[in-house]
Amino acid sequence: MWRVGRALTLTFVAAVLVASGVFYGLAVLLDVQQIDSTTKLDAKTLFDLVKLSFGVVAGAGALVALVVAYRRQRVDEAGAHREATRLHTERFSQAVDKLGSDSPAVRLGGVHALAGLADDAPDNNLRQTCIDVLCAYLRLPYSPDPGEGPAHLEEHHHYLALREVRHTILRLISDHYRRPHGTRRSWQGCDLDLTSVTIDGPMNFSGAKFSGGDVDFGGAVFSGGRVDFRGATFSGGRVDFGDATFSGGSVDFIHATFSGGSVYFGGATFSGGRVNFGGATFSGGSVNFGDATFSGGSVNFGDATFSGGRVYFRGAVFSGGGVDFRGADFRDAEFSDGTVDFRDAEFSDGTVGFRDAEFSDGTVGFRGATFSGGTVNFSDATFSGGRVTFSDATFSGGSVNFSDATFSGGRVTFSDATFSGGSVNFSDAVFSGSTVDFRNTASPAPQGLLAAVGTPTPAEVTLPSAWLLPAP
Repeated sequence: MWRVGRALTLTFVAAVLVASGVFYGLAVLLDVQQIDSTTKLDAKTLFDLVKLSFGVVAGAGALVALVVAYRRQRVDEAGAHREATRLHTERFSQAVDKLGSDSPAVRLGGVHALAGLADDAPDNNLRQTCIDVLCAYLRLPYSPDPGEGPAHLEEHHHYLALREVRHTILRLISDHYRRPHGTRRSWQGCDLDLTSVTIDGPMNFSGAKFSGGDVDFGGAVFSGGRVDFRGATFSGGRVDFGDATFSGGSVDFIHATFSGGSVYFGGATFSGGRVNFGGATFSGGSVNFGDATFSGGSVNFGDATFSGGRVYFRGAVFSGGGVDFRGADFRDAEFSDGTVDFRDAEFSDGTVGFRDAEFSDGTVGFRGATFSGGTVNFSDATFSGGRVTFSDATFSGGSVNFSDATFSGGRVTFSDATFSGGSVNFSDAVFSGSTVDFRNTASPAPQGLLAAVGTPTPAEVTLPSAWLLPAP
């Protein structure tokens, strides 16, 4: 919206340059060699000059009209946007007032009004404001259920009504996130701040694409209902479950794809319910379970594929419940610190299953891990490539099972590991090609290992010399 004089000057200059360019181009195309000249000005030539002069004037007038019309259009558009913003602000104020009502029914109306405002917002900033208010409502503290006794019946009904308001917000958020990005009513790409929110109702993100924006469940409590990320794609942005608590209900990442961006479960507590990553694909980006605590419930990575990116379990504590990697595929990994990093993890209770898992490339690290209780199962696993390291690990209790495992390629390292208690079982394991290193491991040989290795010891299997001496 420049001043008129400046706009007209620049428009005229641009018109002259374009006209000159067109004239020169035509002259070149027509291969004009020279222009005939005459000293006599006849009536026809004079008439052509007059028409040219009027044409120039008419063109100048058309340019002025074009500039003025363009400016008027811009002013009208700006006015329409201001009017739309004003109406949006009025509707926004009314919807927020409804959210503060004492009546749960009025609050429900405010929730739907805000969701509709987000859909009709003139720009993304106003849409984000509506979403922020809905998320802020979920973060507000609320009184717990007083129970269903006769003395608290009215308070109990009021609690259920307000919980319905919260569940409606959760449902609306997930519904809008499942709509394709760029379509009307889609909130994909917007930020969601659900930190410390208690999610005790259903949320359906199945098929959603998290390709931009930040979605924050940090410190959230998943205590009931079902949160469904089945088939979701995490290809950009950041999704944060740090310090979240999974204490009930079900959270499904079945067949989800982690191909970019960052998904963070650091410090999360899995103490109940069910979290399922079955069939998920980890092919890029970063998924972090560092310092997470698996103390109850069920966490399933069965048939998951780890083919790219980084997945960290560094410092995780497996102290109860079940964590299942059965059938997981660790092929084609090419990362520093391992495809899956269990460095310094603690396996002290419960069951962690790698049965039928395939380690065919890349690196999976258990360096410094502590196996002090529970059961860790590698039975029927195949070590056919890449590198799996247990160096500096401590096997002091519980049960670690490598029975029927096949070591046919790659490198598996137990150097400097400590076998001081519990049961580590290599019965019926097959050593047919892998380089397996037990160097500097002074504790007794694990159960079934010497029999599985056979005599003489294959060149690719390195055992401490004390294990090969006859018993006194």
